[in-house]
Amino acid sequence: MFKTILLPVDIQHEISWREALPKAVALLAPGGTLHVLGVVHDVGSAWVASYLPSGYEKRALNEMKSQLNALVARELPDLPNVATHVGYGHVAETIIENATKVGADLILMSSQRPDEMRTFRVGSQGDKVVRHSPISVLVLR
Repeated sequence: MFKTILLPVDIQHEISWREALPKAVALLAPGGTLHVLGVVHDVGSAWVASYLPSGYEKRALNEMKSQLNALVARELPDLPNVATHVGYGHVAETIIENATKVGADLILMSSQRPDEMRTFRVGSQGDKVVRHSPISVLVLR
C-alpha cells in the first residue's frame, strides 16, 4: 500500500487511465491521496510557438484542469482524497517534478506496447520516468 500515488494521464487517450485508475485505488493506503496529473506538452520550439494563438498555454492548462476534474468526478466519485494537477513542459520531467512536489511514494502510469520506430524518434516517456525517477514507478501494459 502506498500513501501518496501520482497517476499521470493523457486525458485524450483512455488507455492511459482506464486500467490505471482502479489499480491506483487498489494500491492506495487507507487515508492516502491519489494525485492525477495531466501534462500539456511543450511545443519545443520558439519558432513553432510563434504560430500558436496568443494565450495558448494558459487556455490549454485551464482546459486540461477542467477535463481532469471531470474525469475524477465521473470515474472516482467516492474517493475522498484525490487531487488534480496540470503541468506544462517535457512530459517525463514534468511527471518527476510533480512526484517530488506532492511527496509521492509511487508513480503509476500506463504505457502502450513499444513501437521501435516511435521509440527511436521520440523516446518513451515511461522509459524516461523509470530511468530518472527517485521513487518507485509501476508501469502498466
